[in-house]
Amino acid sequence: MPLEFETLTHARTLLSVPGHRPDRFGKAAVSGADAVMLDLEDAVGPELKPVARANVDRWLGEGGAGLVRINDSSTPWYDEDVAMLAGHRAPVLLPKASDGEQVVRLLERLAPGTDVMVLLETGSGILDARAICSVPGVARAMFGNVDLAAAMGIDHADRGALAPARSQVVLASMAARLAPPMDGLTTAVHDEQELQRDVDHAAALGFTGKLCIHPCQVPAVNASYAPSASDLRWARDVVASAGNGSVTVVDGQLVAKPVVDKARRILAGQARP
Repeated sequence: MPLEFETLTHARTLLSVPGHRPDRFGKAAVSGADAVMLDLEDAVGPELKPVARANVDRWLGEGGAGLVRINDSSTPWYDEDVAMLAGHRAPVLLPKASDGEQVVRLLERLAPGTDVMVLLETGSGILDARAICSVPGVARAMFGNVDLAAAMGIDHADRGALAPARSQVVLASMAARLAPPMDGLTTAVHDEQELQRDVDHAAALGFTGKLCIHPCQVPAVNASYAPSASDLRWARDVVASAGNGSVTVVDGQLVAKPVVDKARRILAGQARP
């Protein structure tokens, strides 16, 4: 079955699996991640691109689900990736999305109704994020910290340096009425403290999900993006106090419509405080 739109837009965790490792597809599907990303791009060497594409084609044809990251439009593998996916309804992650027209051209070649996520990881992609996110058919955005930092000549783990770009993606998603975006990678695979710092930083900026590169990262990210019991109690109290929609006070704090809306999002599982 294709990955559902609701699953894609509400996912807290997206686990990346190299397309040339079909032995990992099934394991990823039961890893606890909300969704799986079948990667044809950076995780796959040039000589293995055809093998990876055939593996993903087979997995999808046999009923497997996943978001597929294709190679970007400047590469020699893009056309074959798109042609393969035109026969499926799997959502597609477009890397190095740089302008809205690029997304439109991709959607025209995919099966009708296919959802596209955009990976914003270039200077032009960040600066044109609102136009890219506003293209009909775009379901969600993802921030590409590694590629963007490399192009800028900075450390991809430098949260402060990348904060303005991350915020740009959050604001563009909001302006385009998309679900909040997903954050990029924590490359320190087994450093739990670094992972937690990355998640907390991105969540504070408005992100509600993260790309994971190893199953060991999934439980911590899922737990971090899920509202706690106290968060849920607060949200229920706020919604219950809303009454006729007028301003009120809960636990000594002013509660107006924006706060009530936030509480409703928490109860719907779409946000954490």
